[in-house]
Amino acid sequence: MNIFKALEEKAGMLPEKYRQMTTCKLEDIVQRVKTKLGSKLFLPGHHYQKDEVIQFADATGDSLKLAQLSEENKEAEYIVFCGVHFMAETADILTTPEQKVYLPDMRAGCSMADMADIHQTDRAWLKLAELFGNTILPLTYVNSTAAIKAFVGKNGGATVTSSNAEEMLTWAFEQKQRILFLPDQHLGRNTAFNLGVPLNEMAVWNPILDRLEFEGDIEKVKVILWKGHCSVHENFTVENIKEIRQSKPDMKIIVHPECSREVVELSDLAGSTNYIINEINRSEQGSAWAIGTEMNLVNRIIKEHPDKEIVSLNPHMCPCMTMNRIDLPHLAWCLEAIEQGEPHNIIKVESHIGADAKLALDRMLAR
Repeated sequence: MNIFKALEEKAGMLPEKYRQMTTCKLEDIVQRVKTKLGSKLFLPGHHYQKDEVIQFADATGDSLKLAQLSEENKEAEYIVFCGVHFMAETADILTTPEQKVYLPDMRAGCSMADMADIHQTDRAWLKLAELFGNTILPLTYVNSTAAIKAFVGKNGGATVTSSNAEEMLTWAFEQKQRILFLPDQHLGRNTAFNLGVPLNEMAVWNPILDRLEFEGDIEKVKVILWKGHCSVHENFTVENIKEIRQSKPDMKIIVHPECSREVVELSDLAGSTNYIINEINRSEQGSAWAIGTEMNLVNRIIKEHPDKEIVSLNPHMCPCMTMNRIDLPHLAWCLEAIEQGEPHNIIKVESHIGADAKLALDRMLAR
């Protein structure tokens, strides 16, 4: 059975009545429940969400910012996280036991996070210890499951974001000789390269084949990259850049560091979601930009900057499909269920996993 279908059946299917409702009716439900619950409800919305959802967000941002805002919001009893599963998990880890975190659609996962499960990681850690001894510190991108964050926390490591990855890798190299970077190889490679680690000192761990992919003397390996990626950002290609350079030579190209090394190297700028937003915000009127990140965000940036020429680096790019599972019908259903005292889709991380995962998060937040 498809994993998302199984999750949906476990949580209960979206009732047909919500599928049949008009947009106006759904919006009325969301606004009514928000007004009724007031400060008891907090609705964080990730940058990649649809406009139909983001219009109701109490705060927008990247996954970690929203989790931190959830932690700071002590009044909220109900946190309805409009993002994907790992983000809601992080919010649950950082908030109090009395607060409840909800995900409007349990099928809203993350393909990157799913590319590193705890069983694969445990096996890899044992094999890497045989190769390198006690010289490795694990780091994980926040785009990972609670179990992976817990593994990293238990083994002395920390989480990283695309905004602070360089700072966290620098810290990690002060602790150990080598780094295992989970689960996105591209962010790990781009960050390590920016810090001066040559590509020939980076290896890749293949969790499917259960082996290290590297040619040469393994004693020279400084960074071990988990063979995972973002299915959205990997779709930006060198060919996309060549087409922009030929058709619009004066257009600046800005991409997310989850893109491949080749794409980042050929772009003008690379940085986190917030970095991209800020660069466009402060750019001059009439400037031209090709953006290599998720399509919902690109479309929103285009609407907010009619004075600039902005396009997607890949004209055939689709929005993140799992992020798009959070839609207006699921949001209305989730909120009305809370109002009626019959909530569903509660995200609850087991206490022992949450405690170790919080170690990894706290080591990052303390920097």
